[in-house]
Amino acid sequence: MNPEDIRANYRDLLGQVPSNIEKRLALAEAADRTDAIAAIEAWREELLHRNALDRRTQQLVHFAMLIASGEDIPARLHATGALKAGATVRELFGVAETAAITGGMPAFSRAVDIITDAIKQAEI
Repeated sequence: MNPEDIRANYRDLLGQVPSNIEKRLALAEAADRTDAIAAIEAWREELLHRNALDRRTQQLVHFAMLIASGEDIPARLHATGALKAGATVRELFGVAETAAITGGMPAFSRAVDIITDAIKQAEI
């Protein structure tokens, strides 16, 4: 898998190439280690896209796990990815409600902020 294929996969999944992926690709190219990134992406492809979860569910799970762990920047990508994959606002709000149980009101509030921004970005 070459860098352009990797970028195309992220655009398909999230609608954009995250900045951390661009940094990863640039550093690998500078270090002449693009094969290492291709291996990471192949592993990711196998674990995420060839398992029993469909893309919508996978993005909702990603969003939930990232909210619970306090990783707001990637959570934003996966909230948007969930909408792109067909998740409803109700489903995303369900993740926020669940986050209140596992992470308390701070997690719920972060999820609400992120979902609201994702909805605006998706123009729903």
